Amino acid sequence: MMRTSFLHPCLRRMLSDRGGNFGIMTAIMAPVLLGAAGLAIDYSNMALSQRQLQEATDSAALAAATALASGKVADEAAAKTLAKDFVVGQMANYVSAASGSAIRNATNVDVTTSTSSTSKSYSVKVATSYRLGLTPFMNLLGHSTIDIATTSSTTSGTSQTRSALSMELVLDQSGSMGYDTNTCAQYKKNGTTCKTYVVKIDALKQASASLFDALDKADPQHTLVRTGVISYSNGLLRDWTNKVTSVSAMDWGTTKSRDYVTTLSPDGGTDATEPMQLADDTIKKNANFTDVESIAHQKKGNSKVDRFVILMTDGEMTGNSSTWNKDKDQSVRDKCDAAKNDGIILFTVAFMAPDKGKSLLQYCASPGGNYYEAETMEKLVADFESIAQTATKAATLLTN
Repeated sequence: MMRTSFLHPCLRRMLSDRGGNFGIMTAIMAPVLLGAAGLAIDYSNMALSQRQLQEATDSAALAAATALASGKVADEAAAKTLAKDFVVGQMANYVSAASGSAIRNATNVDVTTSTSSTSKSYSVKVATSYRLGLTPFMNLLGHSTIDIATTSSTTSGTSQTRSALSMELVLDQSGSMGYDTNTCAQYKKNGTTCKTYVVKIDALKQASASLFDALDKADPQHTLVRTGVISYSNGLLRDWTNKVTSVSAMDWGTTKSRDYVTTLSPDGGTDATEPMQLADDTIKKNANFTDVESIAHQKKGNSKVDRFVILMTDGEMTGNSSTWNKDKDQSVRDKCDAAKNDGIILFTVAFMAPDKGKSLLQYCASPGGNYYEAETMEKLVADFESIAQTATKAATLLTN
């Protein structure tokens, strides 16, 4: 009896004693807590990696499609290589070189070309993936890696609903266009390589050629695009009989305009009043659509016609003097207003121009980013090409 009475109190005390419970619970819950922590960290890493990879494929598809549409790559194979390079380049900041190589091998690029009678477009699809390493916490649960995959699609090319257009170039050929640019040129003379600087007028000729090339690419059959050129110094140029000699009349395509620009030579002062008036009169439409440009386009079946003027200068309005003339500057502004009121879209290009020239062209440009400012020949060429692409509605649309 004594032995039994002794054991009962001991058992009761042992069962009621809660010391050490926390340690036992911690031992039981530790793997669960560590797994939850690992899952949270890995989920965050997966979301970040997914976003980074998606941005890389978006950029790659966009770059490849745009390069095809603009002719920056020769063919679909080159576009596919460009897309893969883009993905790897974008991910280089986030993954190791070995992972970058694996991403390149896992990247698939599909290019589809669609051609109609008036346009050509390129659809580019980029799909890629890579294996993301997980934290040691997840390794305890038997998971060491997870696959991250993304896909992006882009369509680029000339718009299927592209309008026809009439474009008049109003180009400065004043004396200052004979000055040097900061672009170096090399040529050979008597077997010796010589160095000189490209003069402004030659830079303008190259820029105009890039614009004409882009227009021809958009309209290879010459059924949508009409161009003309008006060059000026102190107004229009005339011969001894007072006949205007500084105009290449509007015509289909760019051949006549291209040929005329190659003949330009710098001389005289600067006043764009008269040429802007002529450009407006030449391409504006009248209420009955009986103007010359409307009739010409109607014969080709073009019902919608956009009208553009490109006004370019490297100076300020001086007339026949060497100093800025406020009245002539205001006169050009008035002509720009008149052209815009007539429904003409004005692109303006300031090429190494002084501040007053830039101010004038900023005022004259139609709203929507149609003012361009170039301080180098390379920028001038790029700006003229951009104008052509804008006018022909070249567009790139991301379609994830």
